[in-house]
Amino acid sequence: MRNFLQRGLIFGIAAIALIMANAASADEGAIARGGQLYDKWFKLIGAETPKDTHPAWPASNTKKKGNATHRCKSCHGWDGLGKDGAYASGSYKTGIVGVNGMIGVDAAKIVAVLKDNTHGYAGKMDETDFADLAMFVSKGQVDMKKYIDYATKKPKGDAAKGKAYFDTICVGCHGANGDQPKDMKKTLGKQMGNPQEVLHKILNGHPGEPMPALRALDRQVPADIMAHLVNLPKSK
Repeated sequence: MRNFLQRGLIFGIAAIALIMANAASADEGAIARGGQLYDKWFKLIGAETPKDTHPAWPASNTKKKGNATHRCKSCHGWDGLGKDGAYASGSYKTGIVGVNGMIGVDAAKIVAVLKDNTHGYAGKMDETDFADLAMFVSKGQVDMKKYIDYATKKPKGDAAKGKAYFDTICVGCHGANGDQPKDMKKTLGKQMGNPQEVLHKILNGHPGEPMPALRALDRQVPADIMAHLVNLPKSK
């Protein structure tokens, strides 16, 4: 009887652990999808590409217009820091605050912001889209300064480990030189000029493409991969 109870207890604990692991995986999947919506929501859901400039886009920025201004990352940055992060200067400088202040905020409150008059996304996405995007904003943001030296733009990773990860996870689609697929405009080595974007896409995937999201892995893995990408060719 005692052995039976012990086996039952062990089975119960294992079952609970499995349920919790599956729940965590489900959350990571939703967060990764939210990250792709944050990147380019209209491409991910197959919506019509906006042609106008977003009404909330600041007049002070004349370098960007059209669909680029409808992407969350364009105002708030790949790092979620807005005017205080990588977009403090450059062609995406807007002076708009980041979304880092929304970390841990209830998803319903974030959805309400997305649907307000400033953002104007009510009716443009369905409720699952809003939920996933809110999940990313609340639970999926990463402190990129832990993995990227903002002064030099160099990743804080181990290139040797990164090569091993790249050669087993990424090489099938991107090729050994990081110049695939053929329709990719810039090699991965060239894309490392914007490490925040690369980190975001490694973690969450690329909208509309079968790129795996590595969000469920330790955050150091993407940093190591990026350390390897720096050494890849800058041109095809």
